Amino acid sequence: MDEQKLELSSLINKFTNKDGIHQTELNSVKLIRFSTISEPLHSIYEPSVCFIAQGSKIVMYANEIYRYDPNRYLVASVHMPITGKITAASRDHPFLCLQLSFSTLQILDILKDMPDSEQNKGISPKALVVGKSTSALLDAVIRLVKLLDEPSSIRVLAPLIISEILFRILRNEQGEQVKEFAILGSKASSIEKVIKLINRDYAKTLRVDELAKSINMSTSSLHAYFKRVTGMSPLQYQKKIRLQMARQLLISDNVNAADVAFEVGYESPSQFNREYARLFGSPPIGDIKKIKTNIDIKN
Repeated sequence: MDEQKLELSSLINKFTNKDGIHQTELNSVKLIRFSTISEPLHSIYEPSVCFIAQGSKIVMYANEIYRYDPNRYLVASVHMPITGKITAASRDHPFLCLQLSFSTLQILDILKDMPDSEQNKGISPKALVVGKSTSALLDAVIRLVKLLDEPSSIRVLAPLIISEILFRILRNEQGEQVKEFAILGSKASSIEKVIKLINRDYAKTLRVDELAKSINMSTSSLHAYFKRVTGMSPLQYQKKIRLQMARQLLISDNVNAADVAFEVGYESPSQFNREYARLFGSPPIGDIKKIKTNIDIKN
């Protein structure tokens, strides 16, 4: 497997000529490269699997810490706000990672062809899991990246290789957690629908009773299952989404904190400032100044 890790890192290095997140000709694949250890970064993970070829990273979510590196991959089964930190990276040995997005339909399509004995039901689903990489899994990932050198083959071969990657993940021990989000339709997929609604309408007032009604679930059941899947209540989840979107707006646009507070759904700028500082460690002005200073230093 060591040779496979070296080959994968060489391929990602080849297709990423600078630090950042790079969208590829493979629509569901992003290549990530960073040359320095990062501060804790807040972002929203989409349903995806991340393979590190070089370096290491920790992800903090719902009071739990997940560590992964070239020996372990990370799977996020639903959209979720996380805090991540690159823990090993340098200019000579940059952090190199591949992120492969997937959908519930892709998982279901694979499951229908798997033997029933491999579809163990009854496991409590977790939104984030870490699995152990295998030689067969890395081989498929390498073949997927190599398609970037032959774009004419992507349309035909990429779906086959992606299905193989997801199949191998589902067969691994931690794959049971991923399966549950697809096969426990009455619960896990209902929560996934609520998560998508909150992400789409994060600036609107959250009415949990209406959300519960939309998925034919009682308010108390929604609270219970939502926390079971995400580790937080719907209101806590919305707050995290709002604050992370606010931070993105403040970094990318020349706007003041009060305007951004209203744009993401806050009625009180002072409450926004307090909650922003609680999550990111300092008020908006100081936090954004620090981020932009770091960006200028790197450039």
